[in-house]
Amino acid sequence: MTRALLLIDIQEGMDSPLWGARNNPDAEDNAARLLAAFRASGLPVFHVYHLSTRPASPLHPDNGGTAIKAVVAPREGEPVYSKQTNSAFIGTALEADLRQAGVEGLVIAGLSTPQCISTSVRMAANLGFDTWLAHDACAAFETHAGYDWAEGIAPMSAGEIHRMEVSVLHGEFCRAMATDTIIGALA
Repeated sequence: MTRALLLIDIQEGMDSPLWGARNNPDAEDNAARLLAAFRASGLPVFHVYHLSTRPASPLHPDNGGTAIKAVVAPREGEPVYSKQTNSAFIGTALEADLRQAGVEGLVIAGLSTPQCISTSVRMAANLGFDTWLAHDACAAFETHAGYDWAEGIAPMSAGEIHRMEVSVLHGEFCRAMATDTIIGALA
């Protein structure tokens, strides 16, 4: 089975304080380790970045945060897609290009866990890709308002949001795995 790495929204704008506190400060470094392992194995790599339509977003083209972080910067020949939704598959040629490349399995990493990562993992699984989520190469932010805040229930931390989202995805839409486990499986 050909397995590809899909890196999603690891962008400069994700460092903005607007997002709030986040968990897993090692997410980008783990994504870089996955990227190095895929490149060393000659396996395909695909990059996706977000171009927000919201003028105040750090990921809006006018705000200087759309660049993919240098630690996971694409190399010449690695496909790069821009998106405006939470899914890496909507409004892009990603699915068609994966199929044309003979990709049947994906490893997904990036930001943020409950938005673009979750949506893309769900879609990948629904499209029939055998999907692995590199849970330690993703991160969440604590700014996501819970439906129950108005009832006086404390908001979840970034770590709780991340753990909850990965737990919901694992077994149903993907296999959540650590970076070291994924790298070992590639060998």
